[in-house]
Amino acid sequence: MQYYSLNKKAPNVSFKNAVVKGIAPDKGLYFPESISPLAKGFFNHIEYFNNTEIAYEVIKQFIGDEIPEKELKEIINDTLNFDFPVVQIKKNIATLELFHGPTMAFKDVGARFMARCFGYFNKDKKATKVTVLVATSGDTGGAVASGFLGVEGVDVVILYPSGKVSNVQEKQLTTLGQNIKALEVNGTFDDCQAMVKKAFLDEELTSKRNLTSANSINVARWLPQMFYFFFAYKQLKNKKKDLVFSVPSGNFGNICAGLMAQQLGLPVKQFIAATNANNIVPNYFETGVYTAKPSKQTISNAMDVGDPSNFVRIQEIYDTDKELKKHLTSYSFSDDDTRDAMKEIKKKSGYIADPHGAVGYLGLKKYLKNKKGQGIFLETAHPVKFLDVVEPVLNETIEYPQQIKNVIDKEKISIKISTYQELKDYLVTTM
Repeated sequence: MQYYSLNKKAPNVSFKNAVVKGIAPDKGLYFPESISPLAKGFFNHIEYFNNTEIAYEVIKQFIGDEIPEKELKEIINDTLNFDFPVVQIKKNIATLELFHGPTMAFKDVGARFMARCFGYFNKDKKATKVTVLVATSGDTGGAVASGFLGVEGVDVVILYPSGKVSNVQEKQLTTLGQNIKALEVNGTFDDCQAMVKKAFLDEELTSKRNLTSANSINVARWLPQMFYFFFAYKQLKNKKKDLVFSVPSGNFGNICAGLMAQQLGLPVKQFIAATNANNIVPNYFETGVYTAKPSKQTISNAMDVGDPSNFVRIQEIYDTDKELKKHLTSYSFSDDDTRDAMKEIKKKSGYIADPHGAVGYLGLKKYLKNKKGQGIFLETAHPVKFLDVVEPVLNETIEYPQQIKNVIDKEKISIKISTYQELKDYLVTTM
């Protein structure tokens, strides 16, 4: 499989090079040159496959022969060593829980898969050392830190906005040590992401240090997110109902992976990109004009993105906006809407949703108001990661799961920075 830059001004590359580079020399995102639908028999008999077998069938065409079947299945099996249950909330609405991994967020899948791919590519210990540079609005940092901890030949530098991630999220990315370094930025997530993008464009820096990204712009972080849409389909009791997924969306990597799953033949009627006040894509659907904006801080902080990187990939999947809108709908909801949804879910089902899952629930509820179908919203993180929101809204005390107990009392270690020059100096002189 070859990958091309969406800016169309760079040579095509292999899967390995797309992963190691992260972003193309012309600064475009990489995209696979072909997408071949899976055999209908696979879907007809999906109940008989385990998660590793399903994931292998889904991902193998995008890797080709660059990782042999045996090693690829080992990578997948090690990546997916936790559950992905579908939990019924009410009639025709269920949630897919993606928080049973080590950092209790959906990003564990992509981060673990990407880290293990790096481990495979670096196994001869002759590969050039790589620095993974990543900005996080919350969950990405912890997932990347956990996934890459101790990986040979890889240093990880995580930028996060000071005071704008939860205490649990901060502990997950600042307490691991070893090859994981956390830089606490005086600013917003957009400021963090702008610094990362500037670093990739800085030829003086890139001539001294091999940089790659572990955000969802990296194909090895993005493509494995297709897996759990298949896992959800496997668990459906009535596969003849129109299936609708509502995905809480910030950088749009997760929902883009869902749309890729649909391209592989997964029978999904509609996808809903549910956003918070950062409503760039809903506005685009209304006006036809894409306008990036400074991000707004909300109670669903992992979605506080003012210029979602992966939307260009979504546009690449479809020939026209008309075709895109046949498969994707997008709605925006306020913090008050989100709080009300959390209360409604708890009252009607006893289920405790985190604020991101609540936004997904709202998107599904709005879409199904005048339509029939089986709706699934993604619960992308455990509510314990957002105690400052969940507990006061629901008047409920949430106990720490073991994954959180392992880090919550550890000492935070971070380096505070305010400018790009401080980041550059750190990368050039400190590491």
